[in-house]
Amino acid sequence: MVHGKKLARETLLPSVLEDDDAETESERLQLGERRVSQTEVGVRGPKDQRSSPDGNMVDGGEREGKEEEEEKEEEELGGEECVVSDEDYDTDLELDKEEAYDPTGQTCYMEACETLQVVPASYFLRQMLSSELSLMHRGLGPQGTKALAVPLVTNTSILRLNLRDNWMEGMGGAAVAEMLKENCYITEVDLSENNLGDYGATAIAGMLKENSTLVSLNLSGNHFTDQSAEHLGPALITNTKLQHLDLSHNALGERAGQNLGDSLSENTGLRSISLAWNCIRGRGAVMLANGLGGNIFLRTVDLSFNGFGKEGAIALGQALKENTILEELNVSNNRIPPEGAIRLAMGLKANKTIKSLNDITVNQDFEDLYVAVKEIFPVLTVNHGGRIGTFRKAKA
Repeated sequence: MVHGKKLARETLLPSVLEDDDAETESERLQLGERRVSQTEVGVRGPKDQRSSPDGNMVDGGEREGKEEEEEKEEEELGGEECVVSDEDYDTDLELDKEEAYDPTGQTCYMEACETLQVVPASYFLRQMLSSELSLMHRGLGPQGTKALAVPLVTNTSILRLNLRDNWMEGMGGAAVAEMLKENCYITEVDLSENNLGDYGATAIAGMLKENSTLVSLNLSGNHFTDQSAEHLGPALITNTKLQHLDLSHNALGERAGQNLGDSLSENTGLRSISLAWNCIRGRGAVMLANGLGGNIFLRTVDLSFNGFGKEGAIALGQALKENTILEELNVSNNRIPPEGAIRLAMGLKANKTIKSLNDITVNQDFEDLYVAVKEIFPVLTVNHGGRIGTFRKAKA
């Protein structure tokens, strides 16, 4: 995480130029002092002769000496005041000229692109004041993403940011994460299909612990592994503002299921989460189901295309008996056998809030049970992937 911060700071041009500004200021001060010295010489001038009250010239004398000393002291005080005023005047002019406010961020973006040696994105320059910025499939890469993050730190117009499929990798993801720590206006971000990897996931997790504005985050298709979940899990406990999270199409496995299950049981912000197209199975599937049972805020959960199997389905059935908030659940293509489907259906029967259970292969027993439940809950809809042969219980 420290490394990510360092990378992001290096892209911020104001900090890069700080040393140059300091040297320039020093030169200005020295120039101001030389101007003052020249002014003092011209103002004071030689005073070898003085006039007496009657108009005669007087040389020397105690009275004239005192008056001369008093005038010198007054002139010295006046000279000091001139020094302060002159320096302030020069400095103000230079600040107005060099540090003028740029509401669009265009100047710092162009400078960042020059520093990082990337071609500026013309579309971004045209959309800097829009509420939504969509830069999908632009091939920004790590460096282009870092340059883009510089003006976004202080941008107050963009509320929705879509950077899908730009191959930003972990370095670019870290730059965006650092930007989101500072930006308090962006509420929706799509970073899907960017090959962020575990490095990028770590940076995103650090951002979630500090950001209090983000509502929706799409991290689909970023090659996250169980190591990513080790960082994202604790972040989901800390963050209470994020409502929609997409972690689909990654490589989250059994350990990820355990970490995320523990986190979801304590999370108070999420309203929807997608873990579709991962590898959550075995003990991880059971732990994740247990976490869903303890969550009282989630409304929509997508667990399709994992490997929940019989054990996971049984745990989900139990979770549905305990959960009184969940409305939509997708468990399609999870290799759930008839025994697991029956236990899942028993959980559905006890649940009072579920409205949609998507796409699982069922048998005749399940359909009979569904008909009975439908009479009690007319709004319940079950979309399944087909019917297999009737499941027959083993004879005694």
